[in-house]
Amino acid sequence: MGKNKLYHETQLVELYKLGYIPLKTEIHTWGPSLVKFLYINYSVTSIADRLNIDFALIHKERKRANEIDSMVLVGDVTKRIAILVDDMADTCGTFECASQKLLSAGASKVYAICTHGIFSGPAVSRINNSPFEAVVVTNTIPQEANMQNSNKIQVIDVSMMFSEAIRRTHNGESVSYLFTQMPL
Repeated sequence: MGKNKLYHETQLVELYKLGYIPLKTEIHTWGPSLVKFLYINYSVTSIADRLNIDFALIHKERKRANEIDSMVLVGDVTKRIAILVDDMADTCGTFECASQKLLSAGASKVYAICTHGIFSGPAVSRINNSPFEAVVVTNTIPQEANMQNSNKIQVIDVSMMFSEAIRRTHNGESVSYLFTQMPL
């Protein structure tokens, strides 16, 4: 049996289209650019294609865990809303560095969207002191305490996606269906 990984991509695209992600009104006004960390194994291009927006990449290299050696932006974010997309945020050092790089490259606003908000150590403080308009995460990890300590943290409920994946697996149905269709 093949292995499928459930990503937040489908959920984010659908929530954006329905107006639940707070970027909807700004996106049509400013024309956003999705920014993806290059080392992640799923593609920002499919999200950008489904939303009909441009994308850029940030190539990041590390010498050690939680230590950025270099970070290079590939693409133009000038006068655009930059939306960072990543699989997880731990100490938020990468997010903090990337948000500064995007602003110095001319981005008008910066948002972050990630699947797992681990938010250990200085993460919440970094988010609060960062130029992010919002950091949107899923509820794969409880976020109530973090939301009380930061008004920038917003949560997307992915329980329906997981329950549907469990139901489909139990009934021998395709889980791949969830990559393009997701009940909200």
